[in-house]
Amino acid sequence: MKIFSGYVREQKRYTKNELKHIFSFDEAGVEKFIKSLKAYGVLKSVKNSNAQLEMSDLVDEDIEITDETAVSGDCLYVFTYVGVITSGSRVIKVYPKYLLSPKEAPVKEMKQVIKVLERYSNSEEQIINIFNGDGDNRSFNILAVILFLLKDYHEYGIYTNNEDIVEVNGEGEILWGKTIDESFAIIEDNRPYYMEMYTGKTVEDDMDYFKRLHECVITECSRQLHDAQLDTLFDIDTVELSEESLSNFGDKDYILERLHKELNIQFNTRRQILLKTIYTYISQDKRMLEENDGISMFGTTAYHAVWEKVCAAVFDNKLNTTLGQLKMSVPLAEEFRSKSKEPLINMIEKPKWKGNDMEEQDAADTLIPDLVSIPQIDGTDYFLIFDAKYYNIQLEKGKSLRNNPGVGDVTKQYLYQLAYRNFIKAHNIAVVKNCFLMPTEKNEIIKKGTARMPMLEALGLENIQIRLIPATLMYEYYLTQRKIDISLLEL
Repeated sequence: MKIFSGYVREQKRYTKNELKHIFSFDEAGVEKFIKSLKAYGVLKSVKNSNAQLEMSDLVDEDIEITDETAVSGDCLYVFTYVGVITSGSRVIKVYPKYLLSPKEAPVKEMKQVIKVLERYSNSEEQIINIFNGDGDNRSFNILAVILFLLKDYHEYGIYTNNEDIVEVNGEGEILWGKTIDESFAIIEDNRPYYMEMYTGKTVEDDMDYFKRLHECVITECSRQLHDAQLDTLFDIDTVELSEESLSNFGDKDYILERLHKELNIQFNTRRQILLKTIYTYISQDKRMLEENDGISMFGTTAYHAVWEKVCAAVFDNKLNTTLGQLKMSVPLAEEFRSKSKEPLINMIEKPKWKGNDMEEQDAADTLIPDLVSIPQIDGTDYFLIFDAKYYNIQLEKGKSLRNNPGVGDVTKQYLYQLAYRNFIKAHNIAVVKNCFLMPTEKNEIIKKGTARMPMLEALGLENIQIRLIPATLMYEYYLTQRKIDISLLEL
């Protein structure tokens, strides 16, 4: 089977003919392809207009066109996803929207994005998404299962069952209890000397059914990933561990019965997860690149949350740090010492509600900034309020303002400073800054401009600066768990 693999950019508007060309479809094939991706929420259709062609983000005003309208061709198609999708013999690689420079295959950038998605998924303790969609659109996510099995193998090795063996005068550990009870001793100078000693060792059963089965499954998964041309992208070495096929282990029902029995006597958590995943892989009897209506995915429809997580980690977010653990040049102010074990986020007041015949109550939610950092720069405490914005902002001379955060985002940034005003004042923090952080494909930090509202500026609140941060640099720090030098922002 011939594989058709192509790159597309998140949020870019594509015509039907462009999708036909990228993924080598005929008319009927591209219609089925579009309908399938829309059913799983990774592709949307919007009205075909010049205004839409100039946009790089979907906004609330972009009402999605129905399938009936979409078939007519009077629309554009938008991938609302970052990651990898397989649909039959098509492999779709969706790269982030901030990669704007023309490039047919941004392999280097996409490999880094995949690593970021993996770390983000692990940090969020997300489970394997074994199925995509629901109802009639529910399909087995074979790609996610293959990736889990291969990564588990590269980290922990092959599944083994061990056997404890007792030998006489072997090279293993001496079993003194058995030796004293069952061996003959010669006494000399009141000391016993044993002519034969029992020793114990643990050996792996190389012919174990489950070891062989695991090797077979890993080899099959590795071949599938290689055939899909994804082994390089996911940076996973191809492995050949077995020449057997699953048919060598019995029919499907027999294999599943053996796995079920092994699960009942296996109490190691990691091995249980592995056995259950192999069970699912075999029970579904699905393979990547098969021509069917299902799709497999590795990625997210909410890449903005990934960007927020990256920024919070790299810029040393203190919102969840307790007041007593904050490292400032002055001790915690007396008025806050009773709250020393509370996190910084709790210092933001909650709305208070009171009915005519009831006591006043706090609302459950309040303002939540993306991240707050309190670094010392040249011996001075700074209070920095950041908002990670996943936007391709257009803010250039001679061009209209586009793809910018809304008025709610701007006003909230001012209110965050207002919410922390007492804390800032109590600790004599002289420098307070507000900033939107947006990704860029460029290699240097760009001082893009500011956003302000005069009526809030008049309250003595800091206007919001805009910084475009090189995404590759941010990812490098995120993946190596390092903090960036905030002075590089030149706030």
